[in-house]
Amino acid sequence: MSDLILLGLESSCDDTAAAIVRVSDGRSEVCSSVVKGQTQLHAEFGGVVPEIAARAHAETLDDVTRAALTEAGVALSDVDAIAVTAGPGLIGGVLSGVMFAKGLATATGAPLVGVNHLAGHALTPRMTDGLDYPYLMLLVSGGHCQYLRVEGPESFTRLGGTIDDAPGEAFDKAARLLGLSQPGGPFIEAAARCGDPVRFKFPRPLLDREGCDLSFSGLKTALMRARDALVAKHGGLSEQERNDLCASFQAAVVDVLREKSRRAIEASDPRSLTGFAVAGGVAANGPLRESLEGLAKSNDLPFVAPPLKYCTDNAAMIAWAGAELFRLGVRHAMDLSARPRWPLDTRQPGMLGSGKKGAKA
Repeated sequence: MSDLILLGLESSCDDTAAAIVRVSDGRSEVCSSVVKGQTQLHAEFGGVVPEIAARAHAETLDDVTRAALTEAGVALSDVDAIAVTAGPGLIGGVLSGVMFAKGLATATGAPLVGVNHLAGHALTPRMTDGLDYPYLMLLVSGGHCQYLRVEGPESFTRLGGTIDDAPGEAFDKAARLLGLSQPGGPFIEAAARCGDPVRFKFPRPLLDREGCDLSFSGLKTALMRARDALVAKHGGLSEQERNDLCASFQAAVVDVLREKSRRAIEASDPRSLTGFAVAGGVAANGPLRESLEGLAKSNDLPFVAPPLKYCTDNAAMIAWAGAELFRLGVRHAMDLSARPRWPLDTRQPGMLGSGKKGAKA
């Protein structure tokens, strides 16, 4: 891959992001990565409101792009290509990003590359750690969860995925049930540090079935019932009870993902893999990382978990994915469409369900 400067743009959910990535001889340098979140805009609604998110993206994309260019010391005329998330995600936000990218491409003459948001996450270990193909990826986030054998920038085999709530969505819902702030994952993890992970016997959904598919909806319901029983008995929740609920809930999620990961590694033939990687917002969870790292080690596989700032939504991963596609000759015209759904493995039927954080792919 010759020297390239890519501008990446991301607006698929509630983070507006822009980044400049320089790629030379297959190695990446993230020159800037600017992310502006919308947590405060959606706080009173208990979740992301698509219309508010789309409006905020439209108002913010030029600011984060200007900031990314300034931080990198790069002029817009220096950019070799513009990579933009074209799906999947909340359609208003995706459309905001695509239209903005089209405007920049028209004004500058820079080629346009539409990137699958999920591919951005799936290819992140190549940007951060130079992981070679093929590798196994657990993509685990607020709106998506799937096991992917990654064989190339456009070659993905899905081994399994969630049939209802994604883990990040389950963490968010659990946090709301327990009166914790959003996004739920970090607050549940913090509370769990002071809790008893075995006090509540929560289910481990789908472990009695073969395969790598996952389900977290029933686990959330079990948490709600345990909470309601405590409230009915004591008239409310003590801090320790809340901590114990968080610890037991988190332990169940980790146990499920570890066992399903074991099955995915086995199904992929670990001898054929260069490593086992995890990405997406939930990959920031400490106990999950520790558990999966131990699993990879027991299978003699390198474990790759990108830095936390590249686990959550960001534009650097979009720029890198765009660079890999650009090297393959991928270019998109002004008819590039914004997609609410965009599966990576088109040979298989889509996963069931559609959560608040975005359509399942």
